[in-house]
Amino acid sequence: MSEQVKKGHPKGLYFLFFTEMWERFSYYGMRAIFILFMTKMLLLSNADASTIYGSYTGLVYLTPLLGGYLSDKFLGNRKSIIVGGILMAIGQFLMFISASSTGAASMSMMWAGLTTLIIGNGFFKPNISTMVGQLYPEGDRRIDSAFTIFYMGINLGAFFSPLVCGTLAEKLDYKWGFLAACIGMVISLIVFIMYQRKYLVSEEGKEIGLPIKKLDLMNILVIIGSIALVFFMLNFKEMFKNDTDIISYVIYGAMILMPLLILTDKSLTKIERDRIIVIFILAFFVIFFWGAFEQAGASLTLFADSQTNRNIFNWEMPASYFQSVNPLAIIVLAPIFSILWGKLHTRSMEPSSPKKMAFGLAFVALGYALIAMKVHGLDASEKISMWWLFGLYILHTMGELCLSPIGLSMVSKLSPIRLSALMMGTWFLANAAANKFAGTLSSLIPPGAGEEAVDPNAVVEYPSIIGFQITNLYEFFMVFIIMTGIAAGILFLISRSLEKMMHNIK
Repeated sequence: MSEQVKKGHPKGLYFLFFTEMWERFSYYGMRAIFILFMTKMLLLSNADASTIYGSYTGLVYLTPLLGGYLSDKFLGNRKSIIVGGILMAIGQFLMFISASSTGAASMSMMWAGLTTLIIGNGFFKPNISTMVGQLYPEGDRRIDSAFTIFYMGINLGAFFSPLVCGTLAEKLDYKWGFLAACIGMVISLIVFIMYQRKYLVSEEGKEIGLPIKKLDLMNILVIIGSIALVFFMLNFKEMFKNDTDIISYVIYGAMILMPLLILTDKSLTKIERDRIIVIFILAFFVIFFWGAFEQAGASLTLFADSQTNRNIFNWEMPASYFQSVNPLAIIVLAPIFSILWGKLHTRSMEPSSPKKMAFGLAFVALGYALIAMKVHGLDASEKISMWWLFGLYILHTMGELCLSPIGLSMVSKLSPIRLSALMMGTWFLANAAANKFAGTLSSLIPPGAGEEAVDPNAVVEYPSIIGFQITNLYEFFMVFIIMTGIAAGILFLISRSLEKMMHNIK
């Protein structure tokens, strides 16, 4: 292999970049307007909307376990991505129908749309990330850089989608925002189908991501059963008039069960087992990171909508636009971080993956400290300057660049090849727990923060967490500061032990 090829990146990386960019346009476009759609059009309370939001985003990251398994055993990466893309396009169209309907029909279409989106993500998400790693030889130093470039593709789509879908939804009608998300998914799907054979090859010329064998009847029934199960779980409370959140039990239960199942695999060597344990330990800390970070689509959107001054001259900026700050900051800062890691590496000063992830948690804590300082003593009727929220998102972006692309690369490098898609799915399981946790935390936002004025004659019931009552926004944001700050400190302290268990993988 020539030195020139080693320094560059294969064309397949940029093909996957483009495919993922449009899929992320679809996902983040829908996410940017979802909680506003529920609170403003379906007239759900902040707490109920936050719970649904957490269940949806949590299950989106849970189903990659199913998609990863079926890809490894049967479909291969390519077919899994196509199946997932078709399902997600259908799901976004069902959300368009939901927003075009009223009453019970609107709710029913929303549940159907969410179910299809959740299953589709399960097939798409773990497989496209896994294929990035497969483009490179084992141990290739360029993999970290490749995932950073790939991550920029994700965020390019995430930047444009709130601007497009948010404008259509908040200025015209929510149905047009969902339709734009559907079109984005269709573009991603068409491009992938047309050019997969041309670009999805390793540098040795071998095609990657091909089918393993045909699906058997049992696994076809598993797919159908999974769709029915997700629909049932989303509708459980409404169907049985029961407040039990069974989705929490499923997600958190899977977070405990999957590591046990994988680590009891007798084919694992000691080194493989140690490396997998590192993945699981870091996945646990990732829950706290994303639980705080993913408030962007939930409580922080509600806060932006009601208690942030969004007026620019005579124009009011849509609240969903704030969700473009993070991806734009990533597009700007990702090359800087990539160069930074490279410079530190040449001087033998580059932090290990666990230390980088500890820094990521610390940046999130700093972001919430910034906004908590401004809202201290803030009345529910007062609004703060949008620049404080911009500052929070930029600090969170710096944390994300320390954690998310590093985590994806780490899973790719530490996982045994025969379990690569399943381990990537397991990594996303931590994101599932984190997103469900984020919805739970978002529901703790105190009355009056992002809702209509509370009836002065009503008895106000303030939410609480582990005995701590949350009566104002300052106390609400303090929850995130304490949680992520403690997690950052613990992870930094144990990072040396984790480095030893990685057995020379950097």
